[in-house]
Amino acid sequence: MPETYVMAIFAAVMILTYIGIAYERIHKTTAALLGAGTAILLGVSLGLFPYGTVYDVLKDDLNIIGVIVGTGILVGITSRSGLFQFIGIKIVKATGGDKIRLFLYLNLLTFVFVSFLTIVPSMLIIVSLTLVACRVLEYDPKPYLISEAIVANSGALTTYASSLPNLIIGTAAGIPYVQFLLVSAPFAFISFALAYGLLRFFLRRDLGQKPSTTSLQEMRERVERFDEWSVVRDRTFFRRSGVILLGTIVGFAVAPQFGIGLDFVALMGATAALLLSGIDTDKAIKQVNWAIVLFFVGLFTIIAAVEASGLLEVVALAITDLTGGGPMATQGVILWFSAGASGFVDNIPVSATMIPIVSTMGQAGLSMDPLWWSVIIGSNLGGSITPIGSISCVIALHSLETEADTRVSWPEFIKIGGIIVAVQMVVATAYLFLLSTFNMIPTIPG
Repeated sequence: MPETYVMAIFAAVMILTYIGIAYERIHKTTAALLGAGTAILLGVSLGLFPYGTVYDVLKDDLNIIGVIVGTGILVGITSRSGLFQFIGIKIVKATGGDKIRLFLYLNLLTFVFVSFLTIVPSMLIIVSLTLVACRVLEYDPKPYLISEAIVANSGALTTYASSLPNLIIGTAAGIPYVQFLLVSAPFAFISFALAYGLLRFFLRRDLGQKPSTTSLQEMRERVERFDEWSVVRDRTFFRRSGVILLGTIVGFAVAPQFGIGLDFVALMGATAALLLSGIDTDKAIKQVNWAIVLFFVGLFTIIAAVEASGLLEVVALAITDLTGGGPMATQGVILWFSAGASGFVDNIPVSATMIPIVSTMGQAGLSMDPLWWSVIIGSNLGGSITPIGSISCVIALHSLETEADTRVSWPEFIKIGGIIVAVQMVVATAYLFLLSTFNMIPTIPG
């Protein structure tokens, strides 16, 4: 094993990179690539690994990149069909302009969209819809966007493709899509119910009193003037997009049973959308968030270099020693550590860093199956602790500041998000304890 000073050097590189990612003094992609370059130079110069092994690391993560690129193209094209906006307007009309009902429906819509469309495109769509609706109805968008930022992290637990932490961990662990529905999805609904109830309490003053019958009727008339078909330019394109999106979601569920990867399904869904949409292929592909792709390239490289230093093995053994190797205690420590770290660093690098740690614990004889779920649940929920904990918080609060000139401070957000996560984590601990006690966690194949 490399000497302690070598581990300390790589620990410093990783910590400094994560600080750069979290606090955005420079763009997070630039921070990740800078950290990766530094880690490679150190690794090669210190003789930890030859330069060529860097490509072996990236080769193992190409399936994650494939899912990100494929879903990015598919959701981008589907958004241009007007499908998501159509659904959103229908739901807003169903509220009749009632503040509380609008709050409930927008949160439900956030949960459903994130569950099936992944968190980034879903938040962009929901935030845009919320700002438009609040502008027309003359409502303060602040309580709606805060709640959507937090609720999105519950929706992110539903399926394999709902969030980037799920994709990273699920791919590394080899978790089948259906197992997410069996293990994580039930808790996603529980965590949503907890979050919604607490948000209604914390934001009760911002939501205000129910409007009078007269003003409610006026609001209902305003909402009725919304035309959902005005966002649909081509109804054939609209219908095709819906079919392709539905087919891709079904493909995610059944593909592993035929030995096909989710990256293949995502890319084939994107290909079908490119073929049948009539949209220029170059323009559609340019809509992919290539910054996040490069971010992952840098992140995976850093983690591989730190793993080669032996640091992550030491961390894994330290956690095992702390818990005495007890499966329940280890599961709890991993769950709470993942949540706490995700709140202040960003849940994407935290979940990626936990993969080699959990793998090392598995090599030491611990069952990895419950530990993977601890990381998944902890990293997703922990993203609601601070304004930078997850991409949903970043998107919602940035839009609130730029579009509505309203800023949410760290103390204000933590007072809401931190308490909600604490309650969710207590319930999550009990949930995983019960699943483990009654052997209800399915064995991950492989």
